Amino acid sequence: MVQVQYYGTGRRKKSIARVRLLPGEGKVMVNNKDLEEYFGTDTLKVEVRRPLDVTDTAQKFDVIARVEGGGFRGQAGALSHGIARALLEADLQYRPLLKKEGLLTRDPRMKERKKYGLKKARRAPQFSKR
Repeated sequence: MVQVQYYGTGRRKKSIARVRLLPGEGKVMVNNKDLEEYFGTDTLKVEVRRPLDVTDTAQKFDVIARVEGGGFRGQAGALSHGIARALLEADLQYRPLLKKEGLLTRDPRMKERKKYGLKKARRAPQFSKR
């Protein structure tokens, strides 16, 4: 028996998430760990599950994901983006719902590069009169 799988790749900042959706009962595995175990804060867990909640498919699919690069914040965003893309592959009827919530758009904001003469991208050294 061939099991149906849907794939999606999500990106955010320096993070890349490769997502697989399988028919199941709503388990989310990230890097071979449970979602609750991988992401510490509730806000990140909610962000990851958002595409599934918006499309009402939280109980229909199991999510298996590999995430690399960046921090937890970026990884959660990449995972959310990847799940949304995989859901589109599963059923194009979800497109208007996901698009309305802005889940199909890759967040283009990246870390600004450091400039010479400054401490960070925009932070200047403390001014001293004497």
